[in-house]
Amino acid sequence: MFDFIEENIKIIMDQIEVAAGRSGRSAGEITLVAISKTHLAAAIEAAISYGITDIGESRIQEAEPKITSLGNIARWHMVGHLQTNKAKKAVRLFDMVQSVDSLKLARELDKAAAAQGKILECLLEVNSSKESAKFGVVPGQALEAVEKMRALTHLRLCGVMTIGPFTDNKEKIRSSFRSTRRIFDRAREIAGNRFAVLSMGMSDDFELAIEEGSTMIRIGTAIFGPRGV
Repeated sequence: MFDFIEENIKIIMDQIEVAAGRSGRSAGEITLVAISKTHLAAAIEAAISYGITDIGESRIQEAEPKITSLGNIARWHMVGHLQTNKAKKAVRLFDMVQSVDSLKLARELDKAAAAQGKILECLLEVNSSKESAKFGVVPGQALEAVEKMRALTHLRLCGVMTIGPFTDNKEKIRSSFRSTRRIFDRAREIAGNRFAVLSMGMSDDFELAIEEGSTMIRIGTAIFGPRGV
């Protein structure tokens, strides 16, 4: 039933290897997060059986029954916009929250993690394209946010996440990724070597992202097919 998922993963892994080679790296340096929003738990199980180790979800209400049912068969990533009133559930459900788009949210997650006796891995979301429809701190405030988030005792700030601009213009996409890479490099000087995750690149632009230094890509449609909803 899910043979197409295996084939899609093989194709993507080949593309990752070629793109990594163009940037002088190996495919093993890039983590593939399969984004399973709107897809069935059975599809997630299939992807994991074909070698996927990390699964991403965008909505708490959709992710909760899947994670409760499937358990720790993968590392679970929250990649969608997270409201502060969902912080407690996010801490309970996810291994990493990639979409920390404000200091207010970071503090709520830290508070919830402390209450649950957990250290939560997270990424700072940067709105590198400065598009009004997107969440994330603006580039000029990213380093200040990194400084303040490092002081939170129950968050482990591991890196930066961005979403490329909504355009077919490859140069604009590349420019956005390149500027995020510069922020990442400067933030790493502040945060140290454990600040090692640069999450950028989705189904339509992950090869460009890898060429510009991405260490983590988030692929949904190219693995699971069109969204169910």
